[in-house]
Parts: sequence; structure tokens; C-alpha cells
Amino acid sequence: MNPKRTRRRFTAEFKAEVALAALTERHPLAELATRYQLSVEQISRWKTQLRQQAVHVFVEPGPAAAAPDVEPLYAAIGRLQMENQLLKKTLPPCA
Repeated sequence: MNPKRTRRRFTAEFKAEVALAALTERHPLAELATRYQLSVEQISRWKTQLRQQAVHVFVEPGPAAAAPDVEPLYAAIGRLQMENQLLKKTLPPCA
């Protein structure tokens, strides 16, 4: 019987390191695969992901979202609470 293998999980830093090594092309993918104990297909996928998502590194962050104005909300809550209290006083209790 084979012992149950658990799926290996890699950190983002490790994936970036391997993908950058593959992008520099100083070593063949087969050599990188044996060095990092990965398949050539996995390294190729990470390399493609890095190429596709590299644009996001240089995107300027937009302005921070302004905090919503809560004063009108608090005013509406107060008004509704007052109306609720008035209705409780004036209407007969339901059975």
C-alpha cells in the first residue's frame, strides 16, 4: 500500500523565485525542475502567470475611498426611533 500523499503548498515568495529564475533563462527548465523538485509544466505555468500579472506591479494605486457620510444615517435612525416610540404610546397593544 502507498501512504497517502499530501499536496505540497508553495508560498508566493517561492513561486516568484522559481518564476524569475525561469524568466532569466540562465538555466534550462529541466535543470530548474530538478533543483526545485518541481515539474517543468508547473514552472512554465508560474512563469506565464508572472508575465501576465507583472503589469499590476507598476499600476498606480487609485485615491483612497472616502469614508461615507454617516450623519444622515444617524439622523434617520433618530427619527425612526422617535416615530417608533410615538406609535408605541398611541396605538393599542396587539393581542
